[in-house]
Amino acid sequence: MSDVPGWWIYQGSRTPHDGLDRQLPPPPPWRKFDREAAPVAPHVPGNAMEAAIGDSYRADPETIDLVNAALYLRRPLLVTGQPGTGKSTLATAIAHELKLGKVLRWNITSRTTRQDGLYQYDPMARLHAASRGASGDDEEVGQYVRLGPLGTALLPGARPRVLLIDEMDKSDLDLPNDLLTVFEEGAFEIPELVRQADRYADARVMTADSSERVVVHKGEIRCRDFPVVVMTSNDEREFPPAFLRRCVPVRLEQPDGHKLTEIVNAHLGDDLAQRSADLIDQFLSRDAVATDQLLNAIYLTNHAARMGPINRRKLAGKMMEPLTRRPDDS
Repeated sequence: MSDVPGWWIYQGSRTPHDGLDRQLPPPPPWRKFDREAAPVAPHVPGNAMEAAIGDSYRADPETIDLVNAALYLRRPLLVTGQPGTGKSTLATAIAHELKLGKVLRWNITSRTTRQDGLYQYDPMARLHAASRGASGDDEEVGQYVRLGPLGTALLPGARPRVLLIDEMDKSDLDLPNDLLTVFEEGAFEIPELVRQADRYADARVMTADSSERVVVHKGEIRCRDFPVVVMTSNDEREFPPAFLRRCVPVRLEQPDGHKLTEIVNAHLGDDLAQRSADLIDQFLSRDAVATDQLLNAIYLTNHAARMGPINRRKLAGKMMEPLTRRPDDS
């Protein structure tokens, strides 16, 4: 990418680099966390699929500006837009380029609570262990605690983790406000461990995505660096002002023809991208369709045509039905 602004750390280059370590300035005074905490979080590398996704993602300059604003300010990103515009993929692209490892993912439903993201405690497993001769109340309870995606993201580590909170607009009305304290402080307590802190100051608990146990001191987890939080929304609801002002908003629009050609090129190659201009135009003429539908249509029609004559536009159209269409629509 030419003429990259000097302040950009995430550049949308799709080439992994160490710019976060070299270039990120200290946090603003109102966003300082516990830099003295010893790193305990294990590094969990991304897999080949995440690398492929990160390598094919095409971010526009405005989005890159806002991602870097969130990095500098240590604020969550709230990424809105219609389905298929690349909201959740942005988290993978950031993690890939900045070498931040595997993306932690927290999928939101109407029944999701803040504790689901922070940790889970299994009292039944502890009761079962006690019935088999364990020491009951004197037993260290950390072995029955597993951190959730948000709790794992807040562990002190050598580098921040990337956390995707997907489809935030499907949450219960209270969840956005319930997360404010955690986002502001970068910390939370596990009461089950706090109650035993006088006997077991250091508890070893499981994380969301690693077989390694980590040490939690006196029941509190406090981050060294605020994680890179990417929250997505399909515009199905409005969020409270107190929540919105603590986020960096990113709006992803449906890509135009030039951007779609770049996306097809990244996924399927330049030759096929250049030969698919008619299907890209067909895609742009439709409402409520997602980019992956276009990729499916181009891939399918290309391979089907190798087997014999086909009605290319008709077959592609079947792959690009509007997402909002009801089954009983005629």
